[in-house]
Amino acid sequence: MTSDVDTYIQNAPPAQQEMLRQLRELVRRAAPMAVERLSYGMPSYLLAGQRLLHFASATKHVAVYGLAHVDAEVPEELRGYLDHRSTLRFHPDRPLPAAAIEKEIRRKATELEAGS
Repeated sequence: MTSDVDTYIQNAPPAQQEMLRQLRELVRRAAPMAVERLSYGMPSYLLAGQRLLHFASATKHVAVYGLAHVDAEVPEELRGYLDHRSTLRFHPDRPLPAAAIEKEIRRKATELEAGS
């Protein structure tokens, strides 16, 4: 049986599907207790009743929402991807900075689980 997120990824542009699958796997690895669902029409993850992050396919990139924010400390490895206040944009023709993303997911998951 496929989930809504499986369907979302299957319907994304072919060039972005692998990156979306990678992001999903990073969340599953870094925050295995996160609840996966679609919200606002995109894959979303909740942990301890709060938003961990969303990710989505856009015309020319894949975006991650809510993981980093300009008003907080942004890891150096992710600063070049931060667009707007809390959107990370990744282009499918470049490798995903997987280690930095996974580390940031773990950091935020720990924060949410602690009730911060």
